[in-house]
Amino acid sequence: MNPPRPRKNFGHENVDQHLTQLIEMVGNDHNDDLVRSMLVTVLDMDEADIDRLELKIANQTLAEMLHAWRIFSPYDDRAKVTVFGSARTKPDHPDYRLAVDFSRVMAQRDWMAITGAGPGIMQAGIEGTGRENAFGVNIVLPFEQEANPAIAGDEKLASFRYFFTRKLTFMKETDAFALLPGGFGTLDETFELLTLVQTGKSNPVPIVMLDHPESTYWSAWQDFVESELGDRNMISSHDTDLYLHTHDPVEAADYICSYYASYHSMRYVGNQLVIRLRHQLDDAALATLNDEFADIVAKGSIEVVEATKAERRDDDRLDLHRLGFHFDNRSFARLVSLARRVSSLSGDGDQSARGLRHDISPEVDL
Repeated sequence: MNPPRPRKNFGHENVDQHLTQLIEMVGNDHNDDLVRSMLVTVLDMDEADIDRLELKIANQTLAEMLHAWRIFSPYDDRAKVTVFGSARTKPDHPDYRLAVDFSRVMAQRDWMAITGAGPGIMQAGIEGTGRENAFGVNIVLPFEQEANPAIAGDEKLASFRYFFTRKLTFMKETDAFALLPGGFGTLDETFELLTLVQTGKSNPVPIVMLDHPESTYWSAWQDFVESELGDRNMISSHDTDLYLHTHDPVEAADYICSYYASYHSMRYVGNQLVIRLRHQLDDAALATLNDEFADIVAKGSIEVVEATKAERRDDDRLDLHRLGFHFDNRSFARLVSLARRVSSLSGDGDQSARGLRHDISPEVDL
């Protein structure tokens, strides 16, 4: 069963005419069709006579998304890494120092950091990049709700009432993830992140798991995943390729940055998956790619393609090179390896990740 699709008209002539006039009064641009559809959905909510509490949830959700997008949009051309970890980790703990060191290395490579804005690992991530290169994505809780001193009062601090809008912001705005030891919240974020990438509900991004050399946190987690999930065929053999575990902050930074040496982003257009690159693959590299990833090509082969009609319509990074193929729509963990392999085959050492714009909901573009 397909999910509902937004409508373009409310269905009452007078209302639809007023919608047209209202949109023309506020502005006239290429997004008017989407704005109109959103207004129709709001009117549908009113007509459906749904509960006031549900309307309050919808209203707060839109307000929180608008709030976050206004904060992040001036920095669209900057690459960002999200740093997850425990709010209870003290500054004298080796994982705290590891988070500071990793974030400092990323800032030196012109990346910004996004954290949950709380204490512990979140504060360490901001200390590493410096306030000027950091965002806080704060959740209001009965406890631990105040932003840490490293980001409090900054214009790049967003606050949320709902976890799901906060998590949406993390996924939409982030180009990579660094996961450090934490409690239920960190593990929730870890498994949700892996699930979104594994199921294709998030574009593939580099994920690193960091802890200090004497720690057993991530190694024990990996043992559980491999023995209890992998050995029982509850995940595929490729799903453990979604992440790298390391104790070295420089290795973690290299892993993330090398991912974007050539690979830029991907987009579904009809039944084709389009991969955008900074550097074109030569014939030998393209042959290697087809040989190594034939298992995820549903038909035909991976080919050099031009920008699609949908991409031209949206003016969607027309300056980049492109590959296209018929993806099997199942092997999403393999897309992480594909993106990394594209960079290793065509990257020239330039590991800048500026200007990334990921489609976190890669639905078919009709």
